[in-house]
Amino acid sequence: MPAALLLSALLLSPPPAPPPPLPVPPADPVPALLDGAGIGYEVDGDGDYRVVFSWAQESRTQLVFVSGRSEEIAGRRIREVFSPAAQLEQAPDAQTANALLRDSRSRKLGAWEIAGDVLYYVVKLPEPLDAELLELALSVAAETADDREIEITGELDAL
Repeated sequence: MPAALLLSALLLSPPPAPPPPLPVPPADPVPALLDGAGIGYEVDGDGDYRVVFSWAQESRTQLVFVSGRSEEIAGRRIREVFSPAAQLEQAPDAQTANALLRDSRSRKLGAWEIAGDVLYYVVKLPEPLDAELLELALSVAAETADDREIEITGELDAL
């Protein structure tokens, strides 16, 4: 009899609720922010937004990228703005690495990173972004990376 009661209870109970729908990721805000600020860009093969800063007086340019995707940490979204400063022939020596760490310590927005054989200046921003903060990050990354490129290469404008 207990088995019959259990079977009856199972048959009479309502079906389980369907799982909640997966949240739709928000639209990428970067194109609208760049367009609204009048900043020209291209989307590269990785989906990153490529911006070229130009300084006519110095006859120099500097590439800056806004990551095409954000990453999550502790429930917050983080977006990277990064600018290559130099292609490194070899790993930096201890003195150079120490100088980069000390320079990063003195910066209020951004820090030096090495990825592969490239030295980058990287700013990590929490989302949601606003145009003013994105413009500031782009400008800081471009100027800082270009200044370091001059230090490393002389006047070469390779990146």
